[in-house]
Amino acid sequence: MSTATAPSPRSRHTPPPGTSAPSVPDPARKPTPRRAVDWRVRFALLSLVWGFSFLLIKVGTEAYAPFQVTFGRLLFGTAVLAVAMVVKRQGLPRGARTWGHLTVAAFFLNALPFSLFAYAELTIPSTLAGICNATSPLWGMALSMVALSEDRPTRRRVAGLGIGFIGVLTVLGAWQGFSGLDATGTAMALLASLSYPIGWIYVRRTLAGRSESHLSLTGAQLFLATLQLAVVTPLFTTWPSAFPVVPLLAVIALGALGTGLAVLIQYGIVAEVGPTTGQMVTYFIPVIATAAGVTLLDEALTWNTPVGALIVLAGAALTQSRPKAEAPRNGDGARAATPSSPTTPAVSPTTAPTAPQP
Repeated sequence: MSTATAPSPRSRHTPPPGTSAPSVPDPARKPTPRRAVDWRVRFALLSLVWGFSFLLIKVGTEAYAPFQVTFGRLLFGTAVLAVAMVVKRQGLPRGARTWGHLTVAAFFLNALPFSLFAYAELTIPSTLAGICNATSPLWGMALSMVALSEDRPTRRRVAGLGIGFIGVLTVLGAWQGFSGLDATGTAMALLASLSYPIGWIYVRRTLAGRSESHLSLTGAQLFLATLQLAVVTPLFTTWPSAFPVVPLLAVIALGALGTGLAVLIQYGIVAEVGPTTGQMVTYFIPVIATAAGVTLLDEALTWNTPVGALIVLAGAALTQSRPKAEAPRNGDGARAATPSSPTTPAVSPTTAPTAPQP
């Protein structure tokens, strides 16, 4: 169930694009530490956590107002990252300008989309919300071609946008006049998906190349998003008269697992196998969200929903593909994520593009 800067300049040890990496190890480069748990297991866990986030949102909103659900998830997510920062002895970033940019990033990458998804699921099924989340790569591709001068449209990408749009119309049942769908809830879910690439493009233009660690900037960003919801929530909601256990546990899990722990897992995967593999989690989220909604919440499923979702994912994958000769390389000589990576980051302003956190 949401969180990018341009790749760091190529070091003097890195060969030009298209050439082989040096055979002699670079002594200045630190080897990637071996993980106790294989990255494939962590990848599967990340897919499950983010896929189930839409179900957790639905359960949480059964007892609490959407702003309260969002505030809770941000609060518990921030707490997890705060503990990680203490353990790793990481401090908060400095500078008023940095905090100002992080405030904007927190709004577009956390506070706004999280709240929109929570409000959307008051009237639409969690399965539809999960599929709407998968449209973020399409929004990101369209926006990046306009806002990022280095991202040029190609026939393949334009075709991917067209296919993705057809997939959205299929999911919504356009030939039936969108009957049976709540227009407001669906629009909110789509706007939430649009918010991620807006935030990502802003981050690329303002926070690229920061020296602070990923964890430091992400912790600060989630903290700022929590403050934003702490101000908004009392203005639009009243204190709950009761705290049902199941919805409360859903909010805690949504924050601690789906927002806090998931971000830490995501960083480890991207650091170990690169953003190209890490971003593939995007294509598993709607599948898991649909399965969870149908099996655990008894949500209805018609043929056009899974078919449309597959078309959306195919279009999204096509917008991210590019000839090998075009793929830029990062500072380690590995292929870097493209500006329109299918995973508009939902949390960190310093990671290469990864998956939109639901």
